[in-house]
Amino acid sequence: MTVAPTSLRERLASGGFAVTAEISPPRGAGTDPVAKTAVLLRDWVDAVNVTDNQGSNARMASWAASLAVLAAGLEPVMQMTCRDRNRIALQSDLLGASSLGIHNILVMTGDHPRSGDHPEAKPVFDLDSIQLLSAFRALRDEHTLMSGRAVDPAPDCFLGAVENPFAPSVASPADRLARKVEAGAQFVQTQFVFDLAAFDRWMAQVRDLGLDKRCYIIAGVGAIRSRRALDFIRDKIPGVDVPADVYRRLSAVPADQTAAEGARLAAETIAQVAQIPGVAGVHLLVAGNEQAIPAILDGAGQGRRDGH
Repeated sequence: MTVAPTSLRERLASGGFAVTAEISPPRGAGTDPVAKTAVLLRDWVDAVNVTDNQGSNARMASWAASLAVLAAGLEPVMQMTCRDRNRIALQSDLLGASSLGIHNILVMTGDHPRSGDHPEAKPVFDLDSIQLLSAFRALRDEHTLMSGRAVDPAPDCFLGAVENPFAPSVASPADRLARKVEAGAQFVQTQFVFDLAAFDRWMAQVRDLGLDKRCYIIAGVGAIRSRRALDFIRDKIPGVDVPADVYRRLSAVPADQTAAEGARLAAETIAQVAQIPGVAGVHLLVAGNEQAIPAILDGAGQGRRDGH
């Protein structure tokens, strides 16, 4: 079995520009699709998120798909949501993941089950993402469960969170990030960045609070594949602002050229985001079009990763 180095944590700590992508586990009991994608990406990204029943849809467990990623020579970032498990199961899963060599953990509250393929399922939400970050930090640093009982050995985990710099219902999104950093977030991946000016303003707030010195900021960059996807992101994803000039650009090309234009836009966005002080990397969101990632990164001036 080929095991990847702890590349994400090392690259971020060294001041290098990190690149992550995302894999959705299959709706089935075989890991071949995960392994195939991991092999495609392992020379181009530092780590890959493995989603946890994304969109409240039942899929292979994130830990199992993360093991397949690890076996393929790429480092996983195992997502963990609060939707389906209580504090006992969440802490147990962290201990198990660490014992298996899965160390990057991305904590999320999670979507309500009503939005997925089992709308009748009972949501758990025993904890929210900030409470879970705090619990995981205590497990790692204080060797203590939420019950107060000790663990030995403690888990080795690099804790991440998600953030939306453009959330419409939040007076100061940077303040919300501050709460996550206080709770234990060491890196954060953001929602899609299409409005670079708005993202730049948010990063100025982040720097004013000194959060870029305490947490690695990884900007989410999406590659639009179709007009339908563009409309969905603009109209259905809360807090994502698609500026008029971006919408016009992607709408103006023929339908069969939307994906190529979307990839060019993503490459340009990565290159511009990389120039913003305090940004430590990008998280590529390509909606199953992982084959486009090498060309996007080449176009952005981000070459192959070393160390794999």
